[in-house]
This record gives sequence, structure tokens and C-alpha cells, in this order.
Amino acid sequence: MIVLRRLNGQEFVLNADQIESIEANPDTRIRLINGKNIVVKNDIGEVVKKSVKYRQLCNSAIRVVKDQTQGESR
Repeated sequence: MIVLRRLNGQEFVLNADQIESIEANPDTRIRLINGKNIVVKNDIGEVVKKSVKYRQLCNSAIRVVKDQTQGESR
């Protein structure tokens, strides 16, 4: 999940796994896999960085769980 800011300044949390595409024209528009569009104040680079960071955290958590379960079976 990533924290973003709507055009009215209100913060909200978005499930980054639902992002299909992001474009800046000039506002940052996020298209979700369900077809819904969300326009945010955050610039496109910030949304990408937050999404990548979220994915890295998810993957590192998977590795930790996998390592722990493999250690138990030894």
C-alpha cells in the first residue's frame, strides 16, 4: 500500500498492486486494473518510487518467510 495525495490535498492509501499505468498530462493520472482513473498531486516519479519500494518490501518479506520455513525443515 502507498500513501498518495488527492488534488484537494486529502491523503489516501492505494494498493499499488492495482496500478495498471501512470501518466503525467500534466496532472498525474493513475489507471487501475479495474479501469478506474485516479488523479493525484504526487508527481509521476514519486508514485513510481513508492510503488517500487512497496514491491521491494513485499519481496523481502517473502524471502524472510521462505528462509524461515526452509530452516525449520532441516
